[in-house]
Amino acid sequence: MKLLLTDAGIRNASIQEALVDLLGKPISESTALFVTTASYAHQNGVFQAYRALAGAEDGPSMTQLGWKAVGLLELTALPSIDRDLWVPVLQAADALLVGGGDAAYLAHWMRESGLADLLPGLDDLVYVGLSAGSMVLTPNIGKEFVSWPSRGADDTTLGVVDFGIFPHVAPPGEPGNTMEQAEKWAAARSGRAYVTDNETAIRVVDGQVDVISEGEWRVFDN
Repeated sequence: MKLLLTDAGIRNASIQEALVDLLGKPISESTALFVTTASYAHQNGVFQAYRALAGAEDGPSMTQLGWKAVGLLELTALPSIDRDLWVPVLQAADALLVGGGDAAYLAHWMRESGLADLLPGLDDLVYVGLSAGSMVLTPNIGKEFVSWPSRGADDTTLGVVDFGIFPHVAPPGEPGNTMEQAEKWAAARSGRAYVTDNETAIRVVDGQVDVISEGEWRVFDN
C-alpha cells in the first residue's frame, strides 16, 4: 500500500502530481472508493459528508479530480453485509480516499468493519487521506484531537505509520491551528511528528517518507 497523507486534500499541482505518480497512470484511468465515515462524529457531520463528496468544501474535492469511477465505502454498513459485496471491489480499486472528521471514530470503524485488517495486504492500493483520514494511520493523535466520547474512545489510532501528524496550521490571524499549539502537542509526544498546513502532504512508499508541499511544514523528533 502506498500512502499520500494530505492535510486538506489534493490542494495544489505538486500533490496532484504525487498522486498520479503513485497511481502509475492518469487519474482518468483510475477507480477510487471514498470513505466519509469520519465526518459523522462531528456536529453537522452529515452535511460535511455531502459537501466533501460534492466538492462543496473550500478547495478541490478528492472525488472531483476526474476519476474513471468513484464509489462510496461506508464503514458503518460493512459489518452488516456480505464481505463478497465489498472486499473484491476494494481489492480492485486503484485508490482509497479517506475523508476528514473525527480520527478516533474513524479508527473504531476501520477496525469494526474489517478494513484495518485488509489494508496491509493491499499492495497496489494508493491510500489518500485527508486530515483525520491521514491521522488515523498514525499510532495516536493526542488528546487535543479526540472529540468522540462514545465507548471510552482514547487517542489510539491504527499505527500503520510510526510518526504523528498535526494538521491545519495556519498563519497568525487566519482560521486553523496555531504553530504554538502544534509545538505544545509535539513536545508531549515521543518520536517523529509532522506539522502541516493545507498545502502539504506526506508520501510514504516502502517505508520511505517524504513531504510534498507548496506551503509550510515542520518536523519534530523527540
